[in-house]
Amino acid sequence: MRSRAGGPVRSEVVSSQEAVVVEGLVKTFGDFRALDGLDLSVTAGEVHGFLGPNGAGKSTAIRILLGLYRGTSGRVRVLGLDPGVDPGAVCRRTSYVPGEVSLWPNLTGQEVLDALAGLRGAYDGAAERRLVEAFSLDPTRRVRTYSKGNRQKVMLVAAFAARTDLLVLDEPTSGLDPLMEEVFAACVREAADAGRTVLLSSHILSEVEHLCERVTIIKDGRLVETGRVEELRHLASSTIGAVVPLGLRHRLPGELASRLDGTGATTDVEVSWTGDRVSMRVEVSEVNEVLLALVTLGATSITCEPATLEELFLRHYATAAR
Repeated sequence: MRSRAGGPVRSEVVSSQEAVVVEGLVKTFGDFRALDGLDLSVTAGEVHGFLGPNGAGKSTAIRILLGLYRGTSGRVRVLGLDPGVDPGAVCRRTSYVPGEVSLWPNLTGQEVLDALAGLRGAYDGAAERRLVEAFSLDPTRRVRTYSKGNRQKVMLVAAFAARTDLLVLDEPTSGLDPLMEEVFAACVREAADAGRTVLLSSHILSEVEHLCERVTIIKDGRLVETGRVEELRHLASSTIGAVVPLGLRHRLPGELASRLDGTGATTDVEVSWTGDRVSMRVEVSEVNEVLLALVTLGATSITCEPATLEELFLRHYATAAR
């Protein structure tokens, strides 16, 4: 990897285990409290999802991480640096892609890529050419002729080709078609494999679920839940489905209650039917007992699906709204 000037690029290694540390962050705008004691921890080298409803404070937090805003109180460290004290140093080591991209309209896509690389003083030319091809971007056209999706592609190419330690992606696939979303996902995985840290804020929960190792959910500027995706998913109920013999259909609730009695499992499971197939919502602690009961009762085609990240998000959102 070489700089635009042709010299070698020295990649500074992140010494801390945490690429992003936010503790008790408060940000007020007059009487409005956008962030209210927010905590956030992103481990170096991971892909971390940053979730919350509109107005939760995600964009405000991201702007503080980039040094665009200063927090009212609290502690913030990005790659070991205080973005409020040295935002330039943070930005040189961070690639940022917003959901709404504004670029110089009279420049070509390639000229924008050159300008963005120049802000950091370095780029990976081979990676940039490969990414331009992967995203089907025509860099010879002027920005004013680009669609929203193509403007987004310019920023994504610049971000992934920069070889920065941290990528902060705020609704990065806005305007991309499904094929380009797959290219984006491949780029995120490649960045993580290379040891880069990715903070991904997205409303597409399936995207976060497939790409992220850990997630943080916030609401009203406060932490609601954080942890590994698999661990958080187990906090919500699973869906068990099975084909039940006709003669057992009306007896199933009573039979389940009888067989689960004394095991500590809750016998009042939510049951719905589609033909001869039963579907049940079961707390994760009760899954094994319900599966064993179904097998013993002669059920077939048994399936068990853990809760999705969307279900988890909606559950926590509803709980926090109370």
